[in-house]
Amino acid sequence: MAIGVEKMYESPTPTVVEFIGRAGNYFWEFENFGLTFPGYYALYMTAYMNRFGATEEDFCKVAVKNHYYGSINPKAQFYGLRITVDQCLKSRYVAWPIKLYDSSPITDGAAAVILASEDLARKITDTPVWIRSVGVATGTANLSKRPDFIGLDAAYQAAEQAFKRIGIEHKDTWKYFDVADVHDCFTIAEVMAYEDLGFVERGMGIQLVRNEQTYKGGLIPVNLDGGLKAKGHPIGATGTSMAVEMTKQLRQGVEPRDRQADIYTGWALAHNVGGTGHYAYVTIYSLDKNGSPRVKPKR
Repeated sequence: MAIGVEKMYESPTPTVVEFIGRAGNYFWEFENFGLTFPGYYALYMTAYMNRFGATEEDFCKVAVKNHYYGSINPKAQFYGLRITVDQCLKSRYVAWPIKLYDSSPITDGAAAVILASEDLARKITDTPVWIRSVGVATGTANLSKRPDFIGLDAAYQAAEQAFKRIGIEHKDTWKYFDVADVHDCFTIAEVMAYEDLGFVERGMGIQLVRNEQTYKGGLIPVNLDGGLKAKGHPIGATGTSMAVEMTKQLRQGVEPRDRQADIYTGWALAHNVGGTGHYAYVTIYSLDKNGSPRVKPKR
């Protein structure tokens, strides 16, 4: 069994910010320059906006989507709370251009999954979900050593590993997966994940947002549980909670049904990031133990 647990909410916000900041290049970037996690991702959002013409409103649309799904997820921290683009735009700045509603909250949470061999899995359930591929990569924790600020190289490399193991190219990968959970600690992180995972080309992730293609029924439904943004981000439980959600989605056991993705291929993807993006994990799940990924029907 894999269990993830985190209790963060009782600590004062400055303490939480400092502790999380220690996962970065603490002695150089944090102590010398006060660069916290919102500051790290603000650099990425600014670079992305400058390079591709994205706006703060575009990123607020990610928050609106995730709050919509979180509002109908009984396990979400923001269950029942929907927001508008205008509310997001008017929320206070945390680290420009990142606002309060661009940011994931401080969260308590826990999640658990049962990991078993094939023989044991078939004894304890009639509906096993198979881990078909895992990609893991690391990169530099020093932001000054990174080549750009429009994507996370570790996430790209982890995805490349995972895709190679199941025989698909790192391009137009949206067509192989019914649903995905990605690490949206900030709204910019979700948009970069679309591109790091090959759903669309670099710079086109914001078009998925503008055209609402990451909602249920869209090109690639993403974070139908509300994501870290609205479900919550209990750090030690976040990755395990993604495994739980992808398992439920593939089994078509999500409640309420408004959160249930349409299952065509029987494949799902989870993308999780650690540190300031210098650790990344991509896990691919399937209802079929041996089959190759097939393409979703055209919409």
